[in-house]
Amino acid sequence: MSDASRFQFNKERILALPASAAGTRATYHDTKTPGLQLRVTPAGVKTFSMYRRTKGGGPERVTLGRFPAMTVEQARKAASTVNSEIEHGANPAEVKRVLKAEPTLTEFFTEYGRRHGEKLAVWSNMQQRFRDYLQKPLGDQKLGGITRAMIARALSDVENAGKAPATVRLVRALASGIFGKAIEWGYLEVNPAQSVKVAGRLVSRDRFLQADELPRFFQSLAEEPSIAMRDFILLALLTGARRSNLCAMRWSEINVADSVWRIPDTKNGTPQNVTLCPEAVEILKARQETIAGEFVFPGPGASGHMVEPKKAVIRVMERAGIPYGRNEANGVTLHDLRRTLGSWQARTGATLAIIGKSLNHKSQQATAIYARLDLDPVRQSVNTATAAMLEAGGMKEGAEVVRLPNRGAA
Repeated sequence: MSDASRFQFNKERILALPASAAGTRATYHDTKTPGLQLRVTPAGVKTFSMYRRTKGGGPERVTLGRFPAMTVEQARKAASTVNSEIEHGANPAEVKRVLKAEPTLTEFFTEYGRRHGEKLAVWSNMQQRFRDYLQKPLGDQKLGGITRAMIARALSDVENAGKAPATVRLVRALASGIFGKAIEWGYLEVNPAQSVKVAGRLVSRDRFLQADELPRFFQSLAEEPSIAMRDFILLALLTGARRSNLCAMRWSEINVADSVWRIPDTKNGTPQNVTLCPEAVEILKARQETIAGEFVFPGPGASGHMVEPKKAVIRVMERAGIPYGRNEANGVTLHDLRRTLGSWQARTGATLAIIGKSLNHKSQQATAIYARLDLDPVRQSVNTATAAMLEAGGMKEGAEVVRLPNRGAA
């Protein structure tokens, strides 16, 4: 065996290998993975194979795949699988069945859709992203052979095609979600997309619920079986409070008579007086009749209060036909309900200073203005904005105060 036939396989060296002489087949050996070979035909076809002895038998060759459709990294991983199977007593025919049974990414995406994706309102968008950006570079690859580098290259191709950073992030999120389910369902042990970085500047989000979405949102919210989650999501919309503050809301912080919720500790490190619109007061009064203890939204964990309302928010948005999630096109998150209040305040004529005061935004430029504001103009702005949202959602006419939503549901 000549030294020229033995080298550490890499893409550049393999691409440079010539076709074999007519009537012969050249064989090259990887110095890194024992038994891994590359055979080259007179037509220049290059095929990886694993050549080794079986237990109690003679030498056997297991064909792994053609280069470059199968990369060097994939060939080494497949060779390790062959070695492991044979060490455990499998014969070459059984090994071939194991290799063949592993699905390609396209095959797994079909299963992903059937078991998970088809239940999502954004499934059609996910299919489009897979078809346009992942299927061509990765679809024919075995699931377990897809590497971090391969995903990074696919995302780089999306970026080089001139797509926005948000689109690249959506494609990465889809890939990560697919591999996450592969781990959950026992196909993989690690997620190769998880550590892939995406270049580009994050664009500030400006998503909020539009007038044509509010009727569907309120209808879906009325159908939410959990009264606690229904109240929580409504108060998130009507107060513009951050999730962490709303989860930890205490009865001792609420002055129902003055329609004020005083949050002693916020993200900005300063206390906040949250003005409560009439509908928010109605929700709190109704909860106070049935909820005992320290917290408005008690929970079973060590904190004593609700921690993560995400599943309920997803249910509400899916029923309403509104995409959920930061990584979904036009998707809405719980934090966007906070932005919704501010947006409707702006729509109904509030100044930026009043909006900043009501949402406890903090900046060096605006701090002096905020300090001069009292709560009355903030209250008027919040009440006007929440009334406008409720009217747009078909939940209120004129100045009528309504109970939100039907609390008679289970």
